[in-house]
Amino acid sequence: MSVLSITFHCTKNNLQEWENYMDDTLALMAENLMDVSQYILSDIGSDYIEDGKNYNLLLVFDNDELRNDFIESELVNITERIESRFGQEVMIFNTFLNPRINKL
Repeated sequence: MSVLSITFHCTKNNLQEWENYMDDTLALMAENLMDVSQYILSDIGSDYIEDGKNYNLLLVFDNDELRNDFIESELVNITERIESRFGQEVMIFNTFLNPRINKL
């Protein structure tokens, strides 16, 4: 198993537009990813963020090779689409999760 966590930080100015995009477009993209065996699209609750809101797309792959292929192709496309629509209003942070112990 190989996991990728993609965090999206949206500024206050575009929250409603981003949530609409996330619920419609991003959710559909995640659903149609062929190499992803499971995913979770989430709001992130945090007491420490005051200038916007964070969201997360957690992607589970069968192995590191599939995750790396995704990063090199699909993630580039997703990032470009988001950047072209939202510019600096949505920042994207990738975190590679490498399970040491797994009970999923």
